[in-house]
Amino acid sequence: MTGQEAADLIHQRAWVGQAPGLDRIRRLLSRLGDPQKQLKFVHIAGSNGKGSTAAMLASVLTAAGLRTGLYTSPHLWRFNERFQVNGVPIPDSDLADITARVLEAAEDETEFELMTAVGMVHFLRSRCDIVVLETGLGGRLDSTNVIDAPEAAVITHIGLEHTELLGDTLDKIAREKAGIIKAGCNVVLYEQGFDLYSLFENICKLRYSSLRLTQTPAVLSAGLEGQTFTYRDRGPYHIALLGEYQVRNAAVVLDTVSVLRRRGWKISEEAVLRGLTQARWPGRMELVRRSPDVILDGGHNPQCMEALARALRELYPGKKLIFLTGVLADKDWPAMMGELLPLAGEFYTITPDSPRAMPAGELADWLERQGVRAVPCETVRDGLDRALAAAGPEDVVCATGSLYMIGEVRHLLGLC
Repeated sequence: MTGQEAADLIHQRAWVGQAPGLDRIRRLLSRLGDPQKQLKFVHIAGSNGKGSTAAMLASVLTAAGLRTGLYTSPHLWRFNERFQVNGVPIPDSDLADITARVLEAAEDETEFELMTAVGMVHFLRSRCDIVVLETGLGGRLDSTNVIDAPEAAVITHIGLEHTELLGDTLDKIAREKAGIIKAGCNVVLYEQGFDLYSLFENICKLRYSSLRLTQTPAVLSAGLEGQTFTYRDRGPYHIALLGEYQVRNAAVVLDTVSVLRRRGWKISEEAVLRGLTQARWPGRMELVRRSPDVILDGGHNPQCMEALARALRELYPGKKLIFLTGVLADKDWPAMMGELLPLAGEFYTITPDSPRAMPAGELADWLERQGVRAVPCETVRDGLDRALAAAGPEDVVCATGSLYMIGEVRHLLGLC
């Protein structure tokens, strides 16, 4: 079996007719020897910023000399990216071997449950000291929640998402995310509104868990080269990631490091400085080319688009941009596009590779009715070529709307 064949076999287990729950993953991991019980975790849930926060934290822990696992989703280009140890994706041979073992033990598990099992076995085989574990969907019933109390439970920014599964209010969604909080663990919460803070404060009291709320960092400088800031009178720290929200995500990382230190983990300040500086999270407000500037961002909901638009205004004040975009029809795409319209000089639209995709022509027609030029394109390559051809040296091309589209754009630009 090859690595690609392993990925294909896992993808065949679509979540069809299966109720959410932890029973299946518990049974599967039990048959595999419960590898999760021999590992230590930082568990991360939230609507936005989970991946960036996880990547920065994993970079810091690796810089501290810890053998660090990182489990994230989705991937940008290769399935192997979901399972990393010290920044290195799982090799094809290991993916094939572990997948064969997991499938031999499997019964009726879903795709994501199989992935989670593969990750647990890989991280144990790799002798990870600690694993940064990102939830897939929600928290309470997410298959990653099969673990015991983590070293830290981290909640990033919460917004309306997957309302058909998680609930139609922020309160309901937050309660699902809070499902990763277990008795006696330490909780780090991204700075949110008072109502959400009160909700988490009450939940933590009921579960005898400490709660640490992040503060607003003091940004010293921000530009295309990255951002420098201080936090809780410490620093300065530097991150290469762009966008004001990434500084707030970095604050979550710094507070999580403080929690881990109190639990006995040896993480020097030098490792924090180096890990944050070296952290990369491809496809999220990523500047990949200059003259013209090309920015890639996998924003795929209105909250992400609002953050992207705010970052673009800060980096390119007063400039009209060229957008390459495609959306899924079941997303709140009018709100997503509404965030970009004031910044747009023109759009090039594509049809994402998904049965839920909105056709490029329909999206282009809607954008034209909003008063901006929009050109439907046959493929991602066609759209990228046209957008780059339309851009002069001083222009900015921004590709956004879907992480999988961004993965293809990165591949076409020779970045994968």
